[in-house]
Amino acid sequence: MKRSAMVLITISLVLCMSSIGFAETHGKDACPFCGMEKEKFGHSWMVIEYDDGKKQGFCSIHCASLELALHIDKTPVKIHVGDYNTKKLIDAEKAPWVIGGNKPGVMTKRPKWAFENKSDAEAFMKENGGVAATFDEAMKAAYEDMYADTKMIRDKRKMMKMKKMEHK
Repeated sequence: MKRSAMVLITISLVLCMSSIGFAETHGKDACPFCGMEKEKFGHSWMVIEYDDGKKQGFCSIHCASLELALHIDKTPVKIHVGDYNTKKLIDAEKAPWVIGGNKPGVMTKRPKWAFENKSDAEAFMKENGGVAATFDEAMKAAYEDMYADTKMIRDKRKMMKMKKMEHK
C-alpha cells in the first residue's frame, strides 16, 4: 500500500512539474505554434478574434497565416497586430504595412511589419528599406513565403538541437 501511494505521489509531482513548465513556455501570451512570447514579440504580435468570440494570439503574421489556413471554416471578425514601434495592438486590416527591409523578420526571411500610421511606415522604409503594402498584400506574401520560411525554421531548430547535443 505504501509503495502504490508513493508511486501516485511521484506521478502527481511529475505531472504538476511538467504542467508548470508548459504554462511558463506556452502560456496564454505565447504563440501556440512556436511558443514565442508576446512580451518579446509585441512588435509583430497578432490576435485573431473569431465570430464565436474566441481569440488567439500569434508571434507573427507567419504563425497567424498558419492559423487562418488550418481553420478555414472559422470566420475571423477582428485581426489586430502590434505596431512595430509601440507594440500597441492596432487594426491589422487598416494598418499600413511594410514588406522587406533590412530588419530581421519574425519567423520569416522576408519581414512584414505593421504601423499605426503611414508616416511611421514611411520613416521605417526610408531608414530600413522595404515596400509599402496593405494587409492583404502582407498576408499574400506570408503565404508565398510559407515553404521557404518553414524550411528555414526547421533547419535553424535542427542546428540548435545539434549544438545543444555537442555541449552535453
